Amino acid sequence: MAGNSRRKGAVRKDGTKKGQSVGSGGQRRRGLEARGATPKAVDRTYHQAHKKAKAAARSNATSGGRTPRGKTLTEQPEYVLGRNPVVECLRAQVPATALYVVLGGDADERVSESVQLAGNMGISILEVQKPELDRMSTNGMHQGIALQVPPYRYAHPTDLMQYAIDSGQPPLLVALDNITDPRNLGAVIRSVAAFGGHGVVIPARRSASVTAVAWRTSAGAAARLQVAQATNLTRTLKEWAETGVQLVGLDADGDVTLDDYDGSGPTVIVVGSEGKGLSRLVRESCDSILSIPMAGDVESLNASVAAGVVLAEFARQRRS
Repeated sequence: MAGNSRRKGAVRKDGTKKGQSVGSGGQRRRGLEARGATPKAVDRTYHQAHKKAKAAARSNATSGGRTPRGKTLTEQPEYVLGRNPVVECLRAQVPATALYVVLGGDADERVSESVQLAGNMGISILEVQKPELDRMSTNGMHQGIALQVPPYRYAHPTDLMQYAIDSGQPPLLVALDNITDPRNLGAVIRSVAAFGGHGVVIPARRSASVTAVAWRTSAGAAARLQVAQATNLTRTLKEWAETGVQLVGLDADGDVTLDDYDGSGPTVIVVGSEGKGLSRLVRESCDSILSIPMAGDVESLNASVAAGVVLAEFARQRRS
């Protein structure tokens, strides 16, 4: 090549075994240049690290968010599965990182809207084969679409209470005690958002956490509502009581019924599990124990259903 034949490195030196030949003109060098940051191993669906992370996330979800003593669970992304949950999360502007859509699947208006919303939000849209989505879910119930969301960022209980006070309305919060099913947590979050509550507080240990299962059940409400984690729920409730809120525990053997309770003031509804109910220390911290009048032979309600009934009644009282 004219003008380059004398350039250093353009041709092999005289006397080499293979003789002289023209160089690549820099093509090989450009081929070695960086092509952007390599995705982390945990974000590559085919990598062993990604598979281990999914297994750990599933184990965390089934154990109610608990980590074995002496071990630390690495924060990994979660997957919201199903057409309704995904589109609800995108409408709520959940801080997602990737949208997975089955290649050649039957797309309806929910899938189309999800793709459009993800594109508008700058979320990566990846077309994958069905077996790949099957591996992301425990039961294959993904309906051909999945949304990858980063680990949930919890609020501090003090900040949550301050937010409720600054809202200009009487604080309405829900505290969950002994709730280990993430579906119950997601349902409570959805009810609190629907009836004008300000947030939810959960214990940091021995409690369900905001996993993909909770995201799905909340239908995106977890993005619009603050959820706080308390290191010690009993201490947090006592600190909240000092701000003037009433702590109302739910129990079938309560000393006051829902029909007779005024929930229009600053209130924290404390909900225990359907089996164990409220723990002793949490129950003793409550100002009142509230029961829900029921007809028939039903002894108790599911925790999330009971919370929804009380929230609906308190919302009605506040409107009137």
